Amino acid sequence: MAQINPSILSADFARLAEEAKAVEGADWLHVDVMDNHFVPNLTLGVPIVEALSKATDTPLDCHLMIEDADRWAPSYVEAGAGSVTFHAEAAAAPVRLAREIRAKGARASMALKPATPIEPYEDLLPELDMLLIMTVEPGFGGQAFLDIMLPKIRRTRELISKHGLELWLQVDGGVSAATIERCAEAGADVFVAGSAVYGAADPAAAVRDLRGLADVATAAAPWACDH
Repeated sequence: MAQINPSILSADFARLAEEAKAVEGADWLHVDVMDNHFVPNLTLGVPIVEALSKATDTPLDCHLMIEDADRWAPSYVEAGAGSVTFHAEAAAAPVRLAREIRAKGARASMALKPATPIEPYEDLLPELDMLLIMTVEPGFGGQAFLDIMLPKIRRTRELISKHGLELWLQVDGGVSAATIERCAEAGADVFVAGSAVYGAADPAAAVRDLRGLADVATAAAPWACDH
């Protein structure tokens, strides 16, 4: 079944506890951490993640768009994140970092910006629990989905299948009712949705609708039929 992770980047930051409760049917709550260096935006950090983890039963999926990920990523596990994503472009020692995240009890995930190819990281995939393919340039919510990322999603799914891995494939950026089926057909199974959820009149219903669309597309997808 497809997993839907609403992004609180599109939520009301003054009401984060209530916004988290508004999507309690979601699989994970996606938390974008930005440092105004790796990306041109500044959001939130460890104290907010710690507070949010106590305010919701939905597990936190922290996406670190920050420099020096090797230093900071473990702190987010300690703050209560169930999954921590670091960027390949920001990690000096990605294998060591993934193992440290896992050793602390969270799922380890690595993200790739749109211009970063998957192929150089093929040998690292067994060290990960999830791979995130950015379908917009990271930094701001509400951007238009980049269709040119669909072949990259397909190539990544082929590599996952080639190695027989139980690796989740997440997409983030411009995911909505208009784009989620294409992502699922290409091979994604975890979907970050910001404005498509929090911009809806009923965020919980939006989560259910997106999951339904993704599940139907996945069921008909060649990559899923091979399983």
